[in-house]
Amino acid sequence: MPRAVSGVVRRKRRNKILKQAKGFRGAHGSTFRKARESVNRALNFAYSDRRVKKRNFRSLWIARISAAAHMEGMNYSQFMHAMKTAGIDINRKMLSEMAIHDPSAFKQLAGTAKKQLAAAA
Repeated sequence: MPRAVSGVVRRKRRNKILKQAKGFRGAHGSTFRKARESVNRALNFAYSDRRVKKRNFRSLWIARISAAAHMEGMNYSQFMHAMKTAGIDINRKMLSEMAIHDPSAFKQLAGTAKKQLAAAA
């Protein structure tokens, strides 16, 4: 009896991997073994980097808020502490957007935070 090599199924499986590896450099985009290794590696990085992206954005927002707070004469931790004690609950993403697109509103918030720091001291 002839040996079954699952021709159609195997070709579909290989083509699926090669399609995912389209655009990879050298043999990684054209040979199945290298493509499979590269695609698995890329998928692992894609999974973990979806989590890392959230960390990166948070640090970007904090850097922007810190720069805007420095322009108002406070550092980041003082600003955030004053905001919390003043009962102003705005997330970091919105604070960074305010610092970029609406500096006057951010200046008002910083003024409120300064008053809160002065009252606490």
